Amino acid sequence: MSSVALRTRREVVGTSALRPDGEPKALGQFNFSSDLHPEGALWGTTVRSPHPRADIVSIDISRALAMPGVRCVLTHEDVPGRKTFGMRIADQPVLAMGTVRYQGEPVAIVAADDPERARRAARAITVTYEVLEPVCEPEGALSDGSERVHPAGNLVRHVAIRHGDIDRAFSEADLVVCGEYETGTQDQAFLGPESGLAVPGADGGIDLYASSQHIHEDREQIAASLGLAPEQVRVVLAGVGGAFGGREDLSMHLHACMLALRTGRPVAMMYGREESFFGHVHRHPSKVRVEHAVKRSGKILGVRVRLLLDGGAYTSTSQIVVANASYFAAGAYAVDNVWIDGYAVYTNNPPNGAMRGFGAVQSCFAVESNMDKVARALGCDPVQLRIDNALEEGTVLPTGQAVDGPIPVRELLELLVKAPLPDDDGEIDLRRLPGGLGNVTHGEGIRRGVGYAVGMKAIGFSGGVDDTSTAHVVVSALGGEPVVEVRTAASECGQGIVTVQAQIARSELGIDQVAVAQPDTTMADAGSSSASRQTWMTGGAVLGACREVRRLMLEAAGARLNRSPDTLSLRDGVIEDAKTAEALLGLTDLLKEHDFEASFEYHHRPTQSIDPETGQGEAHIAYAFAAHRAVVDVDVELGLVRVVELRTAQDVGKAINPLAVTGQIEGGTAQGLGLALLEEIQIVDGKVKNPSFTDYLIPTMLDMPPVVIDLLELPHPDSPYGLNGVGEPPSLSSTPAIMNAVRDATGLELGRAPLRPDDIALSPLVAAGASSNSDLSKQEAKT
Repeated sequence: MSSVALRTRREVVGTSALRPDGEPKALGQFNFSSDLHPEGALWGTTVRSPHPRADIVSIDISRALAMPGVRCVLTHEDVPGRKTFGMRIADQPVLAMGTVRYQGEPVAIVAADDPERARRAARAITVTYEVLEPVCEPEGALSDGSERVHPAGNLVRHVAIRHGDIDRAFSEADLVVCGEYETGTQDQAFLGPESGLAVPGADGGIDLYASSQHIHEDREQIAASLGLAPEQVRVVLAGVGGAFGGREDLSMHLHACMLALRTGRPVAMMYGREESFFGHVHRHPSKVRVEHAVKRSGKILGVRVRLLLDGGAYTSTSQIVVANASYFAAGAYAVDNVWIDGYAVYTNNPPNGAMRGFGAVQSCFAVESNMDKVARALGCDPVQLRIDNALEEGTVLPTGQAVDGPIPVRELLELLVKAPLPDDDGEIDLRRLPGGLGNVTHGEGIRRGVGYAVGMKAIGFSGGVDDTSTAHVVVSALGGEPVVEVRTAASECGQGIVTVQAQIARSELGIDQVAVAQPDTTMADAGSSSASRQTWMTGGAVLGACREVRRLMLEAAGARLNRSPDTLSLRDGVIEDAKTAEALLGLTDLLKEHDFEASFEYHHRPTQSIDPETGQGEAHIAYAFAAHRAVVDVDVELGLVRVVELRTAQDVGKAINPLAVTGQIEGGTAQGLGLALLEEIQIVDGKVKNPSFTDYLIPTMLDMPPVVIDLLELPHPDSPYGLNGVGEPPSLSSTPAIMNAVRDATGLELGRAPLRPDDIALSPLVAAGASSNSDLSKQEAKT
């Protein structure tokens, strides 16, 4: 099946092209992975552990097997191949083997004729546990006396970055400013729960239709655990209802395949919302200590950072997330002396892994919060402090790599400072006040604050990974008109990569009709839709394949016209004289002889892994920068916050699709607002207390303020069309900008996100009756 984008030539690179999936999604006609249930398919469900840590004494499946309509029940003994899986480290059991390490860990799976029978059978399975005391606190997990989550210990990875002379920097400083900052566990909160359809193949293999961010990675893990050759596992990308990192790991994939192979029938699975909270990884909660050594002039001499990330029960991508968090723990600033220790640890909390921003969110929140604390200690303007210390081209990063390409940190901040602040017309509108239509205030106790933050993140895979993507492009005739088919395995997760591929094909080949094929693993690997890499990498692959096809067509036209291909050009389906634009040959005539096709494998320039002792290395190919200004109103009596406006400036290199770029920035900003004020999975003693969208709060339309966007297009020298990654940077700086604005309004330190009302309303400063920002600052200083 192909996603056909039949558009006009106007929808080329640089234009706001419409998405081919936009209309069917808006009309409810789009098939998501949860919509797949052919005639005769069975339904699968999962039995999960209610305990964060326990030994399994026994599993009795006899009652479930005796129930009408139940076709099979499987446990770890039925896993035909490798009994564990994982993207980098295969440490997560397909089904629990003797021990469960987090609440919600899969223990058994059931296939039945319908969902209700499957659920009843799951409830009939008796699992006897010996409950153990869970390891829940990351700091405690690092101690020598802690119980071990895994036999090898509780440390996932320690990242050490040593740059310059940190002791000298702190000894020469006029002031050392310390702060401790925490973030809670954030969920990706995608609307489409984990789901898919597994169909047994005639060759003894399996066809899986499922949501994914990287179908080839899924195939490798599935094949290993099923005991099949990779070519016997065919993964087809089904409609994805959001991802944000939460679909990098496997969820129902292996279970559906196992049930389908055992029963010989198609098996559909779909998690409910509560199960979804246990079925995918989340953003790592963090504790970060930041110390800035500064001169009275505001010059940052050194930064010392200690990061601690809770990886939960299994590795997932924790070892990479903690590296990414550590790379950028000193922020977007020129600092000659840096000492960073990043730790990721195992606990008996649910597993954590990839989420938009991938570690840089946690470190950006900490360093940007401490930058405002430095400014308060120095009595200087927080934006000017940032501008005076901003990175510029050639600055050496903590990893020893000199930054190259556009480095617009100063420019982004200056854009925000110069922009007008939102007007206060003096009229009381309850909808614009903290508490909204709850009518909790008529303006009394409301204080306004303004906060700034800037974020920096690497684009693409770092640390020596040979990142690639491959595209295959075919030009043929259909109904007397030329048509382009683009074949890549790039996962469309809502970010718009299907549209981008069609725009590139139209730009390079001058053909209006473009079909982008549905990805599957018979195509060459396009890599993961993560790390803000897909437009760069797969865009580069499509660009290369299109240019090779164009070369082939011009050569064929030259041979037919008895002219050098160098004298010809292709535009709007016509071969022209390159100088005079005289039409010489219709492309349709050329396509009567045969189709033209080519493949292209795109690589970015090589990177290096960092030195394990010092953290030094040429680890990155490119960087993206975003800055935010937040304006908030705070009800200091009730602890309520209303974001009045979020303004952001971001360098996107080249906006391939400006409308999609704007949507990405708005979406990332909304997730940053959620982390600042609303979103947290509440985990107590290893148990999730709010696994629903009733109790896990995400921003709604009423929570989101106007988002004003300033786009910079500073071409990157190494990328296709000069583009840069867009999706993740907005989630970096939005959270600390909001928190800095609340600090500005209240004078409170507020070291933890998300902010809770009692962080403000029950504070000693508010209880003391401070009446202005300056009064609060004075009281804080006295305290």
